[in-house]
Amino acid sequence: MAQGSRSNNLVVPQANSALQQLKIEAAQELGVTIPQDGYYGNYTSRETGSLGGYITKRLVQIAEQSLAGSGK
Repeated sequence: MAQGSRSNNLVVPQANSALQQLKIEAAQELGVTIPQDGYYGNYTSRETGSLGGYITKRLVQIAEQSLAGSGK
């Protein structure tokens, strides 16, 4: 897929910076470097999959905490 032709649009576009920060934090925790140009073609499926899975796990944790009323 060519860069810039994303098919997964955010429902809340203002959340983009928070998602980018979450991606950076998750990559640091997993030891995966984020490419500066945004091109992930040189990465293995394992690297990108583990990053995506970890981000999803964190998002679910944040949502569960929010629903539980802890707010954190």
